[in-house]
Parts: sequence; C-alpha cells; structure tokens
Amino acid sequence: MNVLIIEDEKPAARRLGRLLSDQEIEVSKMLHSVEESIEWFRNNPHPDLIFLDIQLSDGLSFEIFDAVEVKSAIIFTTAYDEYALQAFKLNSIDYLLKPIDEDELESAVKKYRNFKPENGKIPIDFNDIKNLLVNPLEREYKKRFTAKVGQHIKIINADEVECFYSENKGTYAATSDGRNYLLETTLEQLEEELSPQTFFRVSRKFYVNINHIADIISYTNSRLQIKLGHFKEQDVIVSRERVKDFKLWLE
Repeated sequence: MNVLIIEDEKPAARRLGRLLSDQEIEVSKMLHSVEESIEWFRNNPHPDLIFLDIQLSDGLSFEIFDAVEVKSAIIFTTAYDEYALQAFKLNSIDYLLKPIDEDELESAVKKYRNFKPENGKIPIDFNDIKNLLVNPLEREYKKRFTAKVGQHIKIINADEVECFYSENKGTYAATSDGRNYLLETTLEQLEEELSPQTFFRVSRKFYVNINHIADIISYTNSRLQIKLGHFKEQDVIVSRERVKDFKLWLE
C-alpha cells in the first residue's frame, strides 16, 4: 500500500507515521502545506491512500483538490468533532479524531482495505464538506442532563456546566455552583449531544464550556492550561495536538 500523510504539525505527522509502521504500513511521503501538496501531486504518481488533515498552515486542505485531481482514497484526520459528525457521516468518508488512537487507526485502514474501489478513488463531494465547515447543519443539541443524587434526580442545564470530564471510568458534569455530578453517559456519546459552538473537547479527558473559561495560560510542551470559574479538582490542559484547533474555536 502506497500511503501519503498531509499534516502541517510535523510531530503529529511523525507519530501517525510510527503508528502506521507498527501496522507494517510504510509512508512514502509526508507533506505539510497546501502549496507543497499541490506541487507534489502535479509531479508525482498519486498514492493509494492519503491521511489528510483538514486545517493546514496555509489554508484548508480542500484547496489541494481545487488545483489538482487527486486519484486516491482519503481518510481525514481532524480535531473538529462536529465536522466529523456532520460532513463525514453524510459523505460516508472515514475519519480519525486527533489525537489519533491506535485501535481506531487500525479499524480505518481495515475499512479501506475491505471497501477499496476498483479505480482506487472514493468519490467525495468536497464542496459539500466545505459548505458544512462554513455553515454547519442546523440541529438541536442537548440542553439538559440528569444525574441521580441519592433518591433524587437532579436536572442540570447544559449552560451551567463548566466542563464534562472522565475519571475512574465515570463521566462527570462540573457545574458553576462548584458541584460534580456523575452522569450515565460517556464523553464519546456527548460528542453528538453538545453544541460545538459552546463545548470543545480539549483532551481525551475534558470538554470545556467557552462561557465558563476564566483564563488561559501557557503550559509546558506547547500546551495550554484552562482556568474555569469553580472547577479546581484537576488541571484542565489542552493537549498539544488540539491547541491550534482550540485557538481557532475560540474565535
């Protein structure tokens, strides 16, 4: 299998390359920008499979396909949960959320091998995806959650939640009154229920509410630390792989 990685964050590209190598898949080339990718595709045979980051340093990766006809299958890599849930499901495209999980990567590669089209190219409507990036589908997101407190059921409004977090295989809602409630859900299930305009998954462990961010501080290893209004039990850290997308989300 001839594989290409297009990813502007070189540490993330190298990590993906190592994960693929563990599956005995060698990466023939790593590209890091729209401009570099266009030039490469114009002068080289196209690979069987591309791992493609959506947001590159010099623009959206879809600009590559405006300039050249790419004859390859594509697996998207993205930190934008809401885009994955909307655009990629609609277009039956596989995707991997950053930071990439080894088991999910193996599953995506297996899916490609099982459904590889005869001509090597999976049809993708990039215009539809670009439109969804700019104008996400209108949908209703969950406004309330419930938690059992003793013999009572507590109603928790989503706008009162400073963050959702996982701990000891449980998922909790930390509210603006300083309380933590155990929910009967997972962070993965919350991906489809939380408004992407309000909540962002800053790491595998935390979703934060933009309306309760009190401060953002530079942290070690190019990460960020978030200070919330009342949640003090743990440090809320934006993982290095999600810092760039977190900054875009803030805007």
